[in-house]
Amino acid sequence: MNDQYQISPEQLKEDVIDVLKTIYDPEIPINIYELGLIYDIQISTSGNVNIDMTLTAPGCPVAQSFPGDVESRVMSVPGVKKAHVELVWEPQWTKDMMTEAAQLQLGMF
Repeated sequence: MNDQYQISPEQLKEDVIDVLKTIYDPEIPINIYELGLIYDIQISTSGNVNIDMTLTAPGCPVAQSFPGDVESRVMSVPGVKKAHVELVWEPQWTKDMMTEAAQLQLGMF
C-alpha cells in the first residue's frame, strides 16, 4: 500500500494547477488559472482529473477547441490517468474572479 510511485490526489492537484498556470487565454495575456477560468478541479485516488472551467465570453472563438487543448496538457502530468474538462457558463465569468496578481498585471488596481 505504501507505493513510493503513488502520487496523492493532493499532490496531483498541485501538479495539475502548475500545468494550468502555463496555459494562457488566447485574448488576455494571463494564464487561465490566475484569470479565474478554472472553477473546480476534482482528482480521484486513481488519477482521474475532472475540471470545470469557463471562458471569458460564450462567443469566444476557441470555445470548441480550448477544453480539448486543456485536457491534452493535463494528460501530460505524471500520474494523471484520464482528464475531462467540462465547459460551464454558470456562474458567468467576471473580472472579479481574477487573482489580485492578474488584476495587477492588467493594471486594474
